[in-house]
Amino acid sequence: MTDRTGSHVDLLHRRLALVANLSTLTAGALKLTQALAGTEMDILRLEMEIGRDGTSEELVRELRDVEAKADAIRAAQADSNKAIAEAEHAVAEVDASLAAENGT
Repeated sequence: MTDRTGSHVDLLHRRLALVANLSTLTAGALKLTQALAGTEMDILRLEMEIGRDGTSEELVRELRDVEAKADAIRAAQADSNKAIAEAEHAVAEVDASLAAENGT
């Protein structure tokens, strides 16, 4: 095996690891999206309950708690999106290295 072939294999192993990481990050992002959707449904339910029955201290407190949870999920989504973008960039860099080795 030549050095060039060894380097090529190393790059392919690196790419495989990066794609696996990207897949994990994407799965996490999907879970966050699902969590946010559920939380937003809770917000709507509470807002409808407040609109129907009037405000109570308990409902307002619960609404604020759920809204804070939604904000935390949105912040986690922003972090997740940043990590995904960085992982995609790393894969693109490896792809560029592989293309350069292949002369394309």
